[in-house]
Amino acid sequence: MKARVFSGVQPSGNLHIGNYLGALKSWVKIQYDYECIYCIVDLHAITVPQEPAELRKKIRETAALFLASGIDPKHSIVMVQSSVPEHAELSWMLTCVTPVGWLQRMTQFKAKSEAQETVGDGLLQYPVLMAADILLYQAAIVPVGDDQSQHLELTRDVAQRFNSLYGETFVVPETHLPTVGARIMGLDDPEAKMSKSAPGSGHAIALLDPPDVIRKKIMRATTDSKPAVEFGALGAGVQNLLGIFQAFSEWSDDQMQSHFDGMRYGDLKKQVAQMVVEKLAPLQQRYREITEEAGYIDGVLAEGAARVEPIARSTVNLVKQRMGLYTQS
Repeated sequence: MKARVFSGVQPSGNLHIGNYLGALKSWVKIQYDYECIYCIVDLHAITVPQEPAELRKKIRETAALFLASGIDPKHSIVMVQSSVPEHAELSWMLTCVTPVGWLQRMTQFKAKSEAQETVGDGLLQYPVLMAADILLYQAAIVPVGDDQSQHLELTRDVAQRFNSLYGETFVVPETHLPTVGARIMGLDDPEAKMSKSAPGSGHAIALLDPPDVIRKKIMRATTDSKPAVEFGALGAGVQNLLGIFQAFSEWSDDQMQSHFDGMRYGDLKKQVAQMVVEKLAPLQQRYREITEEAGYIDGVLAEGAARVEPIARSTVNLVKQRMGLYTQS
């Protein structure tokens, strides 16, 4: 029996090459070796204010980009979090066994709450909902990046706490996985991970950016004061550009060094831009085909929700029994 994988992406902002190289590309590679559930986590998105029509648009866009990236709905499940009510139901039950001190220590809560005048309780409870997402499907493997590792560790803590209080109920998911892909930094700030929510048009390359926009962004990317690539002393910006090229090309370290060592930054940027444009072209073409096929995206999402519903309902019923809540016999 294949181990079950769960991972998700918020439908806010524009999916970018960091999302693709750090997550989607890996998801595509592992989907035939595991039982994979890939979720569009729209309930997480509303922990900060969203414009409703834009959010609905982004949910469909995110689903289409999942599929355009190569996720195969015949093998993997693609679904929307809010279409399966058990996510919210389990989240409440887990909230009741999660110490508030655990949540207040989360670094993302501290960072995001400091940036807002008023903080909704959903922002504090975000990690519990993430735990519910994972534990609902008894997922053994959760491929996440470094920025989510603290939340995944909390998921393990919540599962172990519940199991100790009520008996063995949840699979405790793995945290260290070889399936997490490249870590791509911002073009304008190579010290910060590329983000969907960062301001500025020069920060990230969106998966749907046209070729001229991609080239313009990369040509403006931050490097350093040196004139050319020096592998013995790479600045953060140059290292990031090389990382983008290597992640798309899958060249070896030796290939990278022999090809780029001593290359002037202008030529480096042109070659990185050309690689990104070439690699995104098939994805963008597939995206156009998917979005033009009437009813296809909605059909995939409806089928995905139907496939996970029995798993979700079984877990919630078990948790309710363990906690002494009412269940119909």
